[in-house]
Amino acid sequence: MSERYDLIVLGGGSAARAGAKKAAEDHGAKVALVESTRWGGSCPNVACKPTKAYLVAAELLHDVNRLADVVGIDIGPARADLLKVKARKDSLKKSPSAWVKDLNEQGFDTYEGEAELISADTVRIFGDEQLSGERILIATGSRTAIPPIEGIDDIDWLDHVSALDLTELPESLLVVGAGAVGLEFGQALARFGSRVLIVDAGDQLSPRSDKQAADELAAALEDEGIEVVLGSYVRQVAKHGAGIAGTIGPREGQGSREVRVAEVLLASGRAPNVEALNLDRHGIERHKLGIVVDEHMRTSVEGIWAAGDVTGLAQLTPIAQYQARIAADDMFGDSAITADYSVLPTTIFTDPEVAGVGLTEDEARNEGLDFEVVLNGPVQRAGLLEAKHVLYKLIYERESRRVRGIHVVARGAGDIVQGFSLAMKLGATVDDIAGMHHVYPTFGEGLKAAAEKAKPVPVKA
Repeated sequence: MSERYDLIVLGGGSAARAGAKKAAEDHGAKVALVESTRWGGSCPNVACKPTKAYLVAAELLHDVNRLADVVGIDIGPARADLLKVKARKDSLKKSPSAWVKDLNEQGFDTYEGEAELISADTVRIFGDEQLSGERILIATGSRTAIPPIEGIDDIDWLDHVSALDLTELPESLLVVGAGAVGLEFGQALARFGSRVLIVDAGDQLSPRSDKQAADELAAALEDEGIEVVLGSYVRQVAKHGAGIAGTIGPREGQGSREVRVAEVLLASGRAPNVEALNLDRHGIERHKLGIVVDEHMRTSVEGIWAAGDVTGLAQLTPIAQYQARIAADDMFGDSAITADYSVLPTTIFTDPEVAGVGLTEDEARNEGLDFEVVLNGPVQRAGLLEAKHVLYKLIYERESRRVRGIHVVARGAGDIVQGFSLAMKLGATVDDIAGMHHVYPTFGEGLKAAAEKAKPVPVKA
């Protein structure tokens, strides 16, 4: 007879752990977690935490080499020791056994292996183990999507996982994709000393960002010697001596360009981990990016919910946790809360960071909104760091003056936008922001300065 649970969670990452904890603590549920790849999930093991350790090292190295002489510090050129950077990153991670121990101490049963859905209440872990449960939460996460590049299967490409295990810095790097992963890794390795080329099929990098903000970031990266090629595909790759030859072609029109690099980093999207689940057999509806869910995180099959990257809605750690908690409440009879992504702050942790919440200018225009835009450039704090590429942008409704979009390019942009997102959620107007007190000199004051320009009589400096 199989072990029976109130809830079986497929996955061991951010969504899985948040859903399990909510179910156990708030609803007294007996919970099992099944994980096939890495306990703890991507964020603490191969994404958020370790990658940011690399970004901190890259930012410090860059500041020393760019600013030390300017501010009067006598020091020789800084260089990255990738082995030491990697060692520190590795020291920040928790071992798989420690993850399992912690989960067991929280009262969860843990099973290791790939899970297969047998029915809406039964799971088989590949082998002989079978579990049954009143409810199932699919939180199996995602992995690097492999783009349709000719020859890609014949080379040893990198992604955000394998790049973190490099012990030698590649002399050159071709990054396929200009989203968060590609931009963050590309800049970090460029600052460590690699020659970096970033290619994306879109018309701007960071496709979900406001275009003006994205263009400001592109200019900052190009100032550092990073080449950004937009509106183009990497069409072909092949081994070439000790390196790789790549062919880049425009999205539209004729012509191509050949490049030679030491490594290729894939960063053009994510694929949901659903192959082993046999979704079609059980009638679980899916779309290109993952499993279809409603505002309560219910799938199309009663008794099965999904949360996190596997839904393809917003592949961010806080959203994974948010969705899983909604699912847990719903599955145990409390369905009052529904998922709302209307005020969702996001950040790409480059230097400068690009952060935003609400509508971009293009989205406001496409919605037919009657809106105005106000801008502000570098503030004094940025000047102390010799930062040239700084932007503060507010999008607000012309009649109500309610703020509908906030976009910042600056150091600490994520912290700035995160705080102001609450004001936007509560219906703040551009006049509310213009009239607030602020700390001087800070990076955050740039939004107040932008808002002041929206007053009927602009406030002059």
